[in-house]
Amino acid sequence: MTRSDLVTLLANRFGQLTHRDAEFAVKTMLDAMSDALGKGHRIEIRGFGSFAISHRPPRVGRNPRSGEPVTIPEKLVPHFKPGKALREAVDQPSADRAEG
Repeated sequence: MTRSDLVTLLANRFGQLTHRDAEFAVKTMLDAMSDALGKGHRIEIRGFGSFAISHRPPRVGRNPRSGEPVTIPEKLVPHFKPGKALREAVDQPSADRAEG
C-alpha cells in the first residue's frame, strides 16, 4: 500500500472527509512521526508496533567494484518492531494470499 492508497482508503471509508482532508491527515501524522524520531523519541502504536532509533556502529565494508576496504561511518537508523497483533494478523492464512 502506498501513501496515496492510504489517503484514498481513508477518504472512501470516512465520507465526511474530503480527499484533501484525508491527504492532510496522513501528511500530518507522518510528519509528526518523522519529527519525533528525528528528536530521538520512541513511537508506540498499540496493536501495530513501535518505531525507535537504532545506533549502527562504524564498520569496514568492501567496495563491490574494486574489493577495496571502505570505512562506513556510524549512523542512526529507524527501526520498526511489529506488535503481537500485527505479527498474528500477518501469520494468519488468508484466501487472498493462497491465490497469489
